[in-house]
Amino acid sequence: MESADAGAGERSSGMEVPGCTDDRLFLVKGGIFLGTVAAAGMLAGFVTTLSLAKKRSPEWFNKGSMATAALPESGSSLALRALGWGSLCAWCGVGVISFAVWKALGVHSMKDFRSKMQSIFPAIPKKSESAVEWEEALRSK
Repeated sequence: MESADAGAGERSSGMEVPGCTDDRLFLVKGGIFLGTVAAAGMLAGFVTTLSLAKKRSPEWFNKGSMATAALPESGSSLALRALGWGSLCAWCGVGVISFAVWKALGVHSMKDFRSKMQSIFPAIPKKSESAVEWEEALRSK
């Protein structure tokens, strides 16, 4: 009997490995999807804003797109340089804040971080019961 139970235990742990890779694959696919949607949204917003600016004042748009004697740097190169510096500052700022929180909590791994956050913040209830009865809230008076 004990040997049969040991064999079943080994099979169950072997069964979890493909599930783990499926979960990781699902997370990677989800991350790629969210990244693609975010990039498409940012590109659409940028193109829409650019076309709106060109439509409102075409002569000023053309003056800003080329370097002249009065403006030694074109508007697009100035905007790209500002975007680069802004992105660098944002990435560094988030990194510094994340590092400071990590060190302030005194954690050494993601498991430690998760347990620390679970001890600080209240647990999210797993029940799907709503605190508000929507039928009562939306009922006409």
